[in-house]
Amino acid sequence: MIETRGLRKSFTSRQGREKKTVEAVRGVDLNVAEGEIFGFLGPNGAGKTTTLRMLATLIVPDDGTATIAGADLRSDPGEVRRRIGYVAQGGSTWDDSTAREELILQARLYGVSKTVAHQRAERVLKGFQLSDYADRKCKTYSGGQRRRVDIALGIIHEPKVVFLDEPTTGLDPQSRAHMWDEIRRLRAEGMTVFITTHYLDEADALCDRISIMDNGEIVASGTPADLKREISGDVVRVGLPASSIAAAAEALEGYKFDTYDDNVRLYVEDGAVAIPQILRALDAADVPLGTVELHRPSLDDVFLTKTGRSLRES
Repeated sequence: MIETRGLRKSFTSRQGREKKTVEAVRGVDLNVAEGEIFGFLGPNGAGKTTTLRMLATLIVPDDGTATIAGADLRSDPGEVRRRIGYVAQGGSTWDDSTAREELILQARLYGVSKTVAHQRAERVLKGFQLSDYADRKCKTYSGGQRRRVDIALGIIHEPKVVFLDEPTTGLDPQSRAHMWDEIRRLRAEGMTVFITTHYLDEADALCDRISIMDNGEIVASGTPADLKREISGDVVRVGLPASSIAAAAEALEGYKFDTYDDNVRLYVEDGAVAIPQILRALDAADVPLGTVELHRPSLDDVFLTKTGRSLRES
């Protein structure tokens, strides 16, 4: 449904008298299958939104090729627009319009007849559980309700692919969980869903496959389970004073580990066996301990091993 090769985008800014060029996206290759939820995971500034905006024809790539739902991104952007839905991170509802008015107008802008537009609006209002306040002004809605209207606007014309940029940013936990259900429903109805997110739990819970992006490049791709499986065994995280990190690293030289901020994260075969050994090694080196945690590998561990830093900290 989405295929890209070598997609690139740079931006030039002026700092005083000098011009500075920033490579936001550096040769991205993607393959997204029909009917899957595909996640773009990475910290803010990684290039996720720039990639999304290129795929949605909002900005033109500097280089590379892409096809979206069978239409060529560069030679036929108009056809791409007809086949996709796009929901921006900032939202798109008007305070003094109602959800029903917004949805009917959006459908009409895509060339849908007035009768069908009303029918589709009624259907998506019911599907997104918006019927009870469909004729209230959008300024009276909660953040979660307005976000559901945003997504309803993105799919009112029945696109083959819908792009969701950070769909749950700023929502409370209950609204986030409800949004996840709505995204799963879109996939169940046959739509391909492409989401960007910096939430680890969101990517893990929602996505059939993900690509992890950092500094404009894809550093890992696969199912969440496969990516976590690349890190075998258990993960032991030891919290330490920042001044003790160097001494701890020396004491733990025989282990596979990463250090970041005031933590040492060790990758071991059996955490129950390794923890006493780790504590003895740190004690022998007179390293003061903070917290000790044991857990299975997470997507944050994957990000750390691929980039050398924690996505949570980023």
